[in-house]
Amino acid sequence: MKSSSILWRGYLAWVAVSNACAVERQEIMRPSPSDCPLSGRPPNIVFILTDDQDLQLDSLSYMPSTIKHLQKKGTFYRNHFVTTALCCPSRVSLWTGRYAHNTNVTDVSPPYGMCHSQFFRLYIETDRLSIGGYPKFVQQGFNENFLPVWLQQAGYNTYYTGKLFNAHTVDNYNAPYVAGFNGSDFLLDPYTYSYLNSTYQRNHDPPVSYEGRYTADVLEEKAFGFLDEATTAKRPFFLAIAPISPHSNIDSLSATDLTMTKMTEPIPADRHRDLFKGAKVPRTHNFNPDQPSGVNWISRLPQQNQSNIDYNDHFYRSRLRALQTVDELVDGVISRLAKSGHLDNTFIIYTSDNGYHIGQHRLQPGKTCGFEEDIRVPLFIRGPGIPVGSVEDGVSSHVDLVPTIFQIAGIPPRADFDGTPLAVGLHPHQVRTEHVNVEFWGLGLAEGRYDSLGPDNPSVITNNTYKALRLIGEDYNLYYSVWCGGEHQLYDLHTDPYELHNLYSDGILDGNDDRTLFGHPISQVLLRLDALLLVLKSCQGVTCVRPWKVLHPAGDVRDLPDALHTQYDQFYREQVKVAYSRCESGYLVNAEGAQEPQIYRDLTSRGGISWHHWV
Repeated sequence: MKSSSILWRGYLAWVAVSNACAVERQEIMRPSPSDCPLSGRPPNIVFILTDDQDLQLDSLSYMPSTIKHLQKKGTFYRNHFVTTALCCPSRVSLWTGRYAHNTNVTDVSPPYGMCHSQFFRLYIETDRLSIGGYPKFVQQGFNENFLPVWLQQAGYNTYYTGKLFNAHTVDNYNAPYVAGFNGSDFLLDPYTYSYLNSTYQRNHDPPVSYEGRYTADVLEEKAFGFLDEATTAKRPFFLAIAPISPHSNIDSLSATDLTMTKMTEPIPADRHRDLFKGAKVPRTHNFNPDQPSGVNWISRLPQQNQSNIDYNDHFYRSRLRALQTVDELVDGVISRLAKSGHLDNTFIIYTSDNGYHIGQHRLQPGKTCGFEEDIRVPLFIRGPGIPVGSVEDGVSSHVDLVPTIFQIAGIPPRADFDGTPLAVGLHPHQVRTEHVNVEFWGLGLAEGRYDSLGPDNPSVITNNTYKALRLIGEDYNLYYSVWCGGEHQLYDLHTDPYELHNLYSDGILDGNDDRTLFGHPISQVLLRLDALLLVLKSCQGVTCVRPWKVLHPAGDVRDLPDALHTQYDQFYREQVKVAYSRCESGYLVNAEGAQEPQIYRDLTSRGGISWHHWV
């Protein structure tokens, strides 16, 4: 066996080469001065982040301006995923470029986060603000170490309006103020999701209530004001606009007790309230199926009755109507950029913090699951050098977006990024990854009027904790997950795009199952997926981007087909398996099971090399 010192030097050399390649990709794909018409100044960036917008339920078909300005004038990233299907952890991952297991902002229940209204009491009535949401973000040191701070250091003016994080409240907005912005106007809890009773807080001013005004109209005014300010300055700018649409409306049911809240359908603007009267949730095969699907609490959901279905169709129409203000916002941003002469030198990025389900797998409205509806989200990028009307099939996730913005801005990549820059069109042969790591801890719950999870489930699920992997290649399209309770899911989305037929069964790894996946024994495919998930669930930095190289440091295995060579069968049979020590509501390493995979050496030696030699 090689010595630890040699292995460590080899690993450091690999990291150096990987980072050098990243810098090289940045140089290749950075817009040239000819792409930047304003005297060669660095490009501007406008980032529009919606809240809970689906891709799979066809919401974009009801947004003509977004399609006109972003899809037809830019690139649609068809295989883009979130890494955690819930507000705060997804947003923190997005703005830091790190997975939730590396931010430890999981935001599901105290002390790990406070994303949902059920937990308002914890930060309204107690002093435990340091334990979740925005306070946890601050506690982890990210207020001085996230995208706007880095962009300011690179010479950008930075602006933000709308929702930043949950648990960013009327009581803690100044403890401390959010760092990194030349101008900001944030929505604040507990009024963030009140469409007709919002509260905003500008720069270092005290909060202002906009009760009686429609929140999207208030946001649009603030966004256009910042855009006007940004376009008249001499420096390049970054502007993030984060509307709450189409998130559920949340209002207090009591004037004296703000913890008494209800999540109901979003409220559209008056001018949009009568649109799309015939629209219904798409009746795909997984919509309210006759047979239960999924595992754990999802498999115990009752089939919805007609009254429930009718309400969920109404909920769906309300979401489409609420999104019309976002569509107007997109049109207004494009018009103002064009009028100011900055459109041709501005990248516009459009996405959502997570997806959404309504009725699929018998689920009531909500998110937090690993199904396609929850983790696959819209992503459009328009800007200098971006192909017009193009579709990019490469796999990407939210942890890739900040590295992409660094690339756009000409900033060298950081070693602590868990993602890698997207192919933004200037280099068609850029190598993309095949995988997305998905992770979740804690709560599962329903939104809307029918918020019961049925007689066989509690009202709130506390062990909705799982690790998952999405893997897409030329011949394969797979989802694999391991739950804290020991359940497993394996879906072949080539043959089962609605994830109704779980291929995992007890004893599948014994080798007695004669089924195949894309021409390989299903047990052998599953062993590789489990090993890859073992690496990704605790990866950091470059190991998140090149996880196969952790298992095969010689570099001869780069993807799933490479790993399926029969010479590796014994190695994967003997590999440590993904399993939890216990269910927890947040990321506790001692509950996460094995953290260190064995490393493949060669065919002449026995045994593996431990992970701690490499990371």
